[in-house]
Amino acid sequence: MSKEHTKSDVAFIQALAELLNTNELTEIAVKREYGENDTLNVKVSKQVQMVAAPAAPAPAAPTAAAAPAAGSAAPAAGDSDDPSNHPGAVSSPMVGTVYLAAEPGAEPFVTVGSQVQAGQTLLIIEAMKTMNQIPAPASGTVKRILVSDGTPVEYGAPLLIIE
Repeated sequence: MSKEHTKSDVAFIQALAELLNTNELTEIAVKREYGENDTLNVKVSKQVQMVAAPAAPAPAAPTAAAAPAAGSAAPAAGDSDDPSNHPGAVSSPMVGTVYLAAEPGAEPFVTVGSQVQAGQTLLIIEAMKTMNQIPAPASGTVKRILVSDGTPVEYGAPLLIIE
């Protein structure tokens, strides 16, 4: 390989790294062919650290202030602070992005107060460009929707509550 190839390859790799950052990508793989038996395979990637956002810091302060005033309200406040402990909580089976409707602008699959049947689609989680329908584990009424449309979710995160 000549010095000229080396300089252009370094510039090419730097351009790929800039493209990676500008377009918020995590990985780019390219094969550059110079001729027969003379190729360059480049894979540029970066690690992305996922940070979970706090669930709801604002409502936590009022419930903490209300707890001393009413001793019987303390268990209920604990349930509202951690909906994953609720017996009707539907948890995310995967990491991905939540969509409450089949497409932008469409009616959501369910709303608060909706009656659902076991197996009915509650929402969609997109993971690795695949749309995964999340079915209701049991029949009941949707009491709370804990996620917003288009937000990322982690495995095991509570999505909604059915009673």
